[in-house]
Amino acid sequence: MAPLNLQVVPGRFAVTKLATSSSIPDWATKGLFTSITRTTEELSIVCPEESVPLDVPSERGFRCLRVAGPLHFSMVGILASLLNPLTEAGVAVFVVSTFDTDILLVRDGEFERSVQALERRGNRVTLSDL
Repeated sequence: MAPLNLQVVPGRFAVTKLATSSSIPDWATKGLFTSITRTTEELSIVCPEESVPLDVPSERGFRCLRVAGPLHFSMVGILASLLNPLTEAGVAVFVVSTFDTDILLVRDGEFERSVQALERRGNRVTLSDL
């Protein structure tokens, strides 16, 4: 896999969990990046941390790295090429994929270590143009 370009999406993000029958709350759709996924067990929302009310069950303090896309569906090994160095560095990752790209969320306290691990493998990390 050739090195990839990753963009840092500004801000801090939270991963929240609501009941699967919940409506999508207004606060969930504000900001530069939001991901909403409904399964039979939950409604999971990733959005800017400051948007999430304090009483909503969530994990806060994530930073976001977005693979510059669009990525073609025929490309093989994209996530593996990013997750392997992070695994070796001992970094836990929450991943969201979209039609065009993959997004890695890592804890703020592990962000610099994550960037270093990715860059050691030849990847380029820059600020997002969002």
